[in-house]
Amino acid sequence: MRVDKYLKTARILKRREAAKELALQGRIQINGRIAKPSTEVEVGDVLRLEFGYRILEIKILDIQKQVSKQNASLLFEILKEEKIDD
Repeated sequence: MRVDKYLKTARILKRREAAKELALQGRIQINGRIAKPSTEVEVGDVLRLEFGYRILEIKILDIQKQVSKQNASLLFEILKEEKIDD
């Protein structure tokens, strides 16, 4: 599954367009490499997202085309979450 679609499906970001923008700005990394919106993700991949004043690092546990709101958090595990102070 594409990284922009995964972020929306897992409800990490509300819109796929927002995920696409982050990727185009080089603010999404998959396993330490900068990702494009079309980069494919797999179970076990570690994603690092920089948005706003936050850095979020997650591990993909499952990939599904559709998931209910209640089960969306089961698709990933938060490894690290930090705030950036300016």
